[in-house]
Amino acid sequence: MTQLRMGIIGIGLRSNIVKYWHQPEGNSVVVGAADISVAALDRFKQEINEDGFVTTDYKELLAREDIDAVAILSPDYLHEEHAIAALRAGKHVYCEKPLAITPEGCDRILDEWKLSGKHLMIGFNMRYMSMYQTMKEIIDSGVIGDIKAVWVRHFVGLGGYYYYHDWHGASKNTTSLLLQKASHDFDVIHWLTGQYAKKVSAFGSLDYYGGDKPNDLYCPDCELKDTCPDVSLTKLTQCAFREEIDVEDNNMVIMELENGIKASYMQCHFTPEYSRNYTFIGTKGRIENDDINDKVYVKTRKSGTWHEMSDIVYEMKQMPGTHSGADPRICADFVNLVLYNKQPLTTPFAGRMSVAVGCAATESIRSGGKVIEIDQGNHRPIEEGQYAKVNV
Repeated sequence: MTQLRMGIIGIGLRSNIVKYWHQPEGNSVVVGAADISVAALDRFKQEINEDGFVTTDYKELLAREDIDAVAILSPDYLHEEHAIAALRAGKHVYCEKPLAITPEGCDRILDEWKLSGKHLMIGFNMRYMSMYQTMKEIIDSGVIGDIKAVWVRHFVGLGGYYYYHDWHGASKNTTSLLLQKASHDFDVIHWLTGQYAKKVSAFGSLDYYGGDKPNDLYCPDCELKDTCPDVSLTKLTQCAFREEIDVEDNNMVIMELENGIKASYMQCHFTPEYSRNYTFIGTKGRIENDDINDKVYVKTRKSGTWHEMSDIVYEMKQMPGTHSGADPRICADFVNLVLYNKQPLTTPFAGRMSVAVGCAATESIRSGGKVIEIDQGNHRPIEEGQYAKVNV
């Protein structure tokens, strides 16, 4: 195989990455798409491939012999069904995060992956951002010593628009935003420390969104649209204060990782700005990011070496492509994984573990903050990054 032929399941907001796979003169081409929305499929034909196969039944897409791999960009609660069906159909799979909405769902996907002899890759694009790759290399260099503490603050500006004006606001679809949103953050914590969480305790609540508005109310039809502080009149217009919303919008999580590392994660969906602030504290110093100004700061303490004589500021370069240049690179890595067996930065087990942490933290929140042990299941590789034998 010299060119990967791909199909897409789900042509929603995340389908903005599909253009990176459709390279007819390159090593990948998108030949088909499935979505329940005819309008989305029309947009796919207009923007990606006018000759591509489209269907409202994803099983018809999976039945096609001219498709080698599929990208699953559907809503979270459908990932398990779509990933398992694709693997059973003999397709390589790229699945957006979260891998599923329960650890058990993730395990069922991993079981099928190992039986299939195909590749499975999880869409953790934050691992492909310059800022976090830079932090990873600095930490691995040893300049801040052994990590002992991690502090993460996630300010989700426009959280209502992103998550409470559509299906994300109901726990039956997401479990909680500690999966949909925080799965990235739990993964970055695991990746940068090299350790997985062992137990968590968490507190959270629905402090702003939700309420008593009818579930079939949409912003354009609301008599309060001119005064509502969270009105949305663009793509996502379902009322953010409707009755069915039951997903916490303000969360605090405390974790103990392997090797005794302590970590905290805070997430709020009604802040004025959007930012992720990570701090890693080691025995010789600390590292902190500033994603507003695209900088990474390294500060050192007395260590008896030249490192204590100076602090360092890293300026991030602007990379082409969406998500700070991460999207084209993660898409390229999936193609290289399938065509050349080149291992990507992400692993299926890492996808499973971020879901396990999110679900455990959610359980803790909804049971009054009790400590929850993290179940690692039986899929942990001997070495992180180990893949099953693959038949292309």
